[in-house]
Amino acid sequence: MITLRQLRYFEALARTRHFRQAAQQCAVTQPALSMQVRELERELGVELVERGIGPVSLTPTGQEIARRAEEILMQVRELAEQAHLRRGPLMGPFRLGLIPSVAPYLLPRLLSLAEQAHPSLDLQIRETQTATLLEELTRGDLDAAVLALPVGQAGIESEKLIEDRFLIAVEARAEENWTNYPDLRLRIQEERLLLLEEGHCLREQALHYCQLARVQARQALAATSLTTIIQMVAAGRGITLLPEICAEAEVDRRRVALIPFSDDAPSRTIGLAWRRTSARRPDCCALATLIRQSWPVRTNDVRQGESGKAQSEKHGGFR
Repeated sequence: MITLRQLRYFEALARTRHFRQAAQQCAVTQPALSMQVRELERELGVELVERGIGPVSLTPTGQEIARRAEEILMQVRELAEQAHLRRGPLMGPFRLGLIPSVAPYLLPRLLSLAEQAHPSLDLQIRETQTATLLEELTRGDLDAAVLALPVGQAGIESEKLIEDRFLIAVEARAEENWTNYPDLRLRIQEERLLLLEEGHCLREQALHYCQLARVQARQALAATSLTTIIQMVAAGRGITLLPEICAEAEVDRRRVALIPFSDDAPSRTIGLAWRRTSARRPDCCALATLIRQSWPVRTNDVRQGESGKAQSEKHGGFR
């Protein structure tokens, strides 16, 4: 008899095309996973996998079975979600993904508020880049994800959470050079812009907003974290665009100045996304409300030094 375990193991193998990686994702040993895949082949009476050296290849029948297995496992997840809803909103496990430029700044407040407001909620956190979040969300490995909108992927529904404005982070000693500059976007193009590495949505947003077609020639650093970038800014190695949510945690105002755009400030829309077919839509809407309540303090509410305060006033404040 075909079991859900066999389908889960085979689906993981079909997705990773690697026995060891599939076993790790399923939290079993490689021989155990291989045995269950062979059992599935015996039950079906067909070969699903071409076994050889290198990446795993699926037979034509294996490709079709992998597609059907994914559909079945998704239906099983949705069945469990439907039963879960009868226990009430935001109860039990909820698998939430977040992009790296939001997770460390939102989570402390969110987890604290969730613990107070929904003590039966078990938020299981996954922090990774947008492409992986969407893949895992579509597959059913996540219940929802906090990321930048629009998503632009079929089968995904989303709700806007907040507009997260961008600030220009420069070395504190260079702050006066930015005062009353008529066009900050043009000013940015004269500088060395420090960005996150390929794959981070924050990188693409910075390039888009500043229209930096030649940024590759000027780029001195492609970092994996905003912390690294801010330290480089403080050392006078370049500038960066910093989302407002990150400012309080990342910036030492004695070493780094935050320059707001005076008009038409660029921003990113942060939202919560989930599968359109998910039975946990009420949970997602309730979680969206919780996230808005947890959103960190705006930059204008952060205590600033005299220089930072004066700069804010010159540019009309951070709002």
